[in-house]
Amino acid sequence: MSDHQVSIRPRKRPPLDILLMGGCGEIGMNLTLYGHNGRWIAVDCGMMIHQDLPDSPLQVPDGQALKDRNITPEALIITHGHEDHLGAVVWLWPRWGCPIWASPLAAGLLTHRFAQHGLDTSAIRVFEPGEAFEQGEFDIRPLPVTHSIPESAALLISAGRHRILHTGDWKLDPAPLLGPPINEAQFRALGAIDLVVGDSTNAMQPGHSASEAEVLSALQEAIAPLTGRVVISSFASNLARIHSAGLIARATGRRLVLAGRAMQRMVHIAKSCGYLEELPTIVPLKDAGYLPANEVLLMATGSQGEPGAALARLAHNRMRDLELEEGDTVIFSSRVIPGNEQPIAALVNALKQRNITVMDEHNHPDLHASGHPAQDELRTFYHWIKPRHLLPVHGTEAHQCAHLALAQQLGIDGEHTPSDGDWLRWTGDTLEQADRLTLSPRLINQQRDVRRDTRHGLRVVISVLGDQSGWSRVGRTIVDPPPGVAIDEEALSDWLDDQLPALGAVSLRELRTLLSDQLTHWLANRRQRAGRLYLDVVDVSA
Repeated sequence: MSDHQVSIRPRKRPPLDILLMGGCGEIGMNLTLYGHNGRWIAVDCGMMIHQDLPDSPLQVPDGQALKDRNITPEALIITHGHEDHLGAVVWLWPRWGCPIWASPLAAGLLTHRFAQHGLDTSAIRVFEPGEAFEQGEFDIRPLPVTHSIPESAALLISAGRHRILHTGDWKLDPAPLLGPPINEAQFRALGAIDLVVGDSTNAMQPGHSASEAEVLSALQEAIAPLTGRVVISSFASNLARIHSAGLIARATGRRLVLAGRAMQRMVHIAKSCGYLEELPTIVPLKDAGYLPANEVLLMATGSQGEPGAALARLAHNRMRDLELEEGDTVIFSSRVIPGNEQPIAALVNALKQRNITVMDEHNHPDLHASGHPAQDELRTFYHWIKPRHLLPVHGTEAHQCAHLALAQQLGIDGEHTPSDGDWLRWTGDTLEQADRLTLSPRLINQQRDVRRDTRHGLRVVISVLGDQSGWSRVGRTIVDPPPGVAIDEEALSDWLDDQLPALGAVSLRELRTLLSDQLTHWLANRRQRAGRLYLDVVDVSA
């Protein structure tokens, strides 16, 4: 009698699709999509600034490429509040219309931006770091990490039997100035991680990134003996650095001044979320010129050489309320982002020609700390979570290759250094190239003609979406009439919905011209004496 043997073939689990739409082979404009059983989520939706082009336009990910493949995410999850992770949401989200999950601080920033563009803020949902939530095929658990902005999170994403960790931006800072240090025990307790999709920004740097507490000490030591005005330039969203400036101002007998709308807005929103409570009273920029030079500590936007930012206006003596003089000092508390070398060098040269002292990463590297992990931090973190496989993202190809080499030294599998447009498929054991999307640059002109003096006129702000079928209105139309004038917003919105498709405008400029004429006639026919019309049409197509 023969023995019958039964072999059981293990069930093959459905793969996890990973679509890299930004942040791979470059720094900035981060957007990653995850798909399972035909359903998708998006993680982050950032932009970057093209200073090598006229008017320094924003570049956002190519949403049309997703539409062409019939891919629409069912949710967008934001890991933290930096512009390279959420700055493109207002441009891509109108095509998706999905829930947006973010921490309280990032949600506050998005709410402000949505209100500016007339978009529906009810789509923004708040998660607390550490609290899991479900979205379609996916279970998502945000895990708090340390970065240069509070409430940053890595995402533990589970889909079917797949468990991956999307790190977002992070570092191991034992003494962060805002928020707690990273919880080692929490990450050690995660268990088996199939795949880590990891930040490569600092993977070429040996050692350990500096702590924000060390930067605070170095800044205070550098500023204490100075007798002229001091300008510290950093990213507007670097709340840790703004907090340091406040502490230093108080310790050195200076008054804190903020220059740049983005930084002023960031401080306002951060305070509404309970941060920066120790910040001293901020002196308005219009009053800073009346203070003695040795009492001024000014935080300014524009550390990457942006031509319209506060630091550029100070360097070229175009700031109406304050003029820098010989004996003043400008501190670049930042690192040069690849591609911005030339505009930053031009800015430094303009300052030095006016005999203004410049401190930057070349002569004072201790005045800035990266928010990303250097090699020792990567080794420590991967020892905690013990991933089987690495997909290096967030960086140039050189950064990604360095990250992959380090992981392989630790016995972590990995063979891909993806580029934007790569469609990869995780089987549970290997990453395979499934497809590649051809992406087109999507540039947004920041220099739109926005007239500000509407005291004697009617201002109307309309967000529109353009595609092959024409233009359509999205979100809420903002109507700001002069005193004593009432505009029926519902009737105006209905009229716009009828008019926009019929205008046949090819470009945004043509649309604005035609619509302005039509709207002027509409107001006249209704005998609305609203004065001059200020029409602002915002294209949210991407």
